[in-house]
Amino acid sequence: MSHLKVFSVAERQLLESSTVHGEIASRLAGVGIRFERWQAHQPLAAAATQAEVIEAYQVQVDGLMTEYDFQSVDVIALRPDHPERQTLRQKFLDEHTHSDFEVRFFVAGRGLFYIHSDDKVYGVMCEQGDLISVPAGTKHWFDMGAEPDFKCIRLFTSPEGWVASYSGDAIASAYPTFEAFLQP
Repeated sequence: MSHLKVFSVAERQLLESSTVHGEIASRLAGVGIRFERWQAHQPLAAAATQAEVIEAYQVQVDGLMTEYDFQSVDVIALRPDHPERQTLRQKFLDEHTHSDFEVRFFVAGRGLFYIHSDDKVYGVMCEQGDLISVPAGTKHWFDMGAEPDFKCIRLFTSPEGWVASYSGDAIASAYPTFEAFLQP
């Protein structure tokens, strides 16, 4: 189930929490984040190729490509046995921005996005069927967990794809990891 936790930056204190999708979408819209629930029920093998995943969700991909004028699309898929899972986790864990939208459609599994906006940090556990769009220039980070298990379709307006500009702020280390976020 999708889950939002909002924290105060100054006190690093939990301010609110919700698992109601409409509330999550509304709260995130207030800071410019698009969060929607899409159908993600196409059968996919654990080892489905990038082409197979994109083909299974071609209608959704085509709609987003047109809406945002995207130049490229790919799939990021990680399993608990991926040999580079720790390196990849660390790459996404530091606060960063992009000159491009960060659009992710979770077609399997889950992952934790954190958005740093003004004096708050919004932790969003995205699940299968969630679409999240983080605007260019928005500070954020992503935690896939120590044993990642997800497939996301990623769309880019620039042909270079995922390019991060790290903030140098250690803020991400002050908030719950993927595993801790799941604890009540």
